[in-house]
Amino acid sequence: MIPNRYKNFFPSSEKIDGPLDCEDGNEVSSKEGKGHILWKKVKYQLVEYHSLPGYLRDNEFIHGYYRAEWPLKQVLLSIFKIHNETLNVWTHLIGFFLFLFLTVYTASEVPDVAEHLPDMLRKTDFHKIHLDLMKCLPSLPNMPDLQKFKEDLRLSLLRMEFLSSLSGNFVERLTNCLPERFTRMYNDSILQQGTENDMSKMIAPLMFHPITRWPFFAFLAGAMFCLLASSICHLLSCHSERMSYIVHRVDYAGIAALIATSFYPPVYYSFMCNPLLCNLYLGFITLLGIATIIFSLLPVFQKPELRSFRAGLFFGMGLSGIAPILHKLILYRNQPEALQTTGYEILMGILYGLGALIYATRIPERWKPGKFDIAGHSHQLFHILVVAGAYTHYQAGLVYLRWRDLHGC
Repeated sequence: MIPNRYKNFFPSSEKIDGPLDCEDGNEVSSKEGKGHILWKKVKYQLVEYHSLPGYLRDNEFIHGYYRAEWPLKQVLLSIFKIHNETLNVWTHLIGFFLFLFLTVYTASEVPDVAEHLPDMLRKTDFHKIHLDLMKCLPSLPNMPDLQKFKEDLRLSLLRMEFLSSLSGNFVERLTNCLPERFTRMYNDSILQQGTENDMSKMIAPLMFHPITRWPFFAFLAGAMFCLLASSICHLLSCHSERMSYIVHRVDYAGIAALIATSFYPPVYYSFMCNPLLCNLYLGFITLLGIATIIFSLLPVFQKPELRSFRAGLFFGMGLSGIAPILHKLILYRNQPEALQTTGYEILMGILYGLGALIYATRIPERWKPGKFDIAGHSHQLFHILVVAGAYTHYQAGLVYLRWRDLHGC
């Protein structure tokens, strides 16, 4: 016989093959074998909104294709089936793998020293370097013309043959003469690169010292946590009320983590030369993120009628980042990198804000209830805009890294 607690989960539109002998319109006939087969056949069918238990009723404008209280195995396998959460799961799961790839790529390939060598050389004062060298070196034997030296380096055509043309103790005399930072970077480059036969890879580190990457990787970690938590939430929340409660809390924590860590790169790299301001801004956004996570743990936070409040809270958290961005523009108004990163950040804010607005207003399913049950409803659009906004911020982060690597403070 079909368990009583599942009676309401049979969709009215689903047709059940085979005869049903009913008592009082609700119970299966006395043949237990037939009833068991029938139950096996229909228990994993999708149901309509009015058949859902209360904790799964969130959007009355999506009428059908719900999963309700399925066993965990069937819930996990439903990632490959069509229902109204399929695209919610996959939009952020694909985003998670995108940012996982970007994290590996950033760790292994960004920045490529040789790639930025022409930019560094164009901004290098070779005449000043020559004067500094002449103060402590009586002569530079076999030193080529400095202008030709600069041009060869810019084109990355200078090879190891150049070093072999210099006197045997040239490198030693050079490193003993140069400033401490220059010497340290030169020695580090030799240890790291060994005897590379491309001169550009040996000269570049003398003028190029990558800054710390932890703020950028903190943002990437926050993005991956948010996207993966969201996918898990949409996949597992239909299993049980207890599971729904847990995964929704993790989902809200992921959103807060993404917003908070999104401000780590712009704040750190904008104010790295002023530790007091840097720590104040970082501390404020971190405390605000922790407070938001704690508030989201309250049971009342998940109620459907607080949808607009949830969106407003996260939107307000994002607006708190306007202050350091404006401060950055005041300090570096003449720096093209400051303007470029601000452009990316404005675009990111627009994408996040538009996503929050769509999430809160439940557009377009509000206009045509039941027409966007599978694809095109507000939560799917919200997910796509979140991934787009996070990727925009990733591009801004690359500009910050290049800026600070080349210029320092």
